[in-house]
Amino acid sequence: MSRHRAREAVLIVLFQVDVGNAEPDEAFQRTMHEWKVEGQDREFAQSTVLGTLDNLRRIDGIIKNLSRDWKIERMNSVDRNLMRLALYEILYRNDIPPGVAINEAVELAKKYGGADSPRFVNGILGKVAERLEEYKTEQQLF
Repeated sequence: MSRHRAREAVLIVLFQVDVGNAEPDEAFQRTMHEWKVEGQDREFAQSTVLGTLDNLRRIDGIIKNLSRDWKIERMNSVDRNLMRLALYEILYRNDIPPGVAINEAVELAKKYGGADSPRFVNGILGKVAERLEEYKTEQQLF
């Protein structure tokens, strides 16, 4: 298995929690079982799901600020959750280069999002990457 596949599973968990109001642990356990995510990939997925959800308020605040014409609640659910996943990786995981997080999100947007999803996701994430140090040191919770 790969981290790419683990990210797909993370996206599905985040989507279930966001759109279906699923209990995070139940959604995680079910998805990891169905996708057969095990070992280090499962640990990566679990830390990513928990980290994203723990930092959701700040991550959503950043998305809101950067997507001036879009309310986060009205965004495509896949796009919203892909950006959450990628922003968690960019801001909180030092072992993942921002470019990798962005590329992975764009590839998943091509697979699961709408026609404009890759461009939209790339645009928001690119704005964070351009001012990465500011975002990493910023303590404002929005």
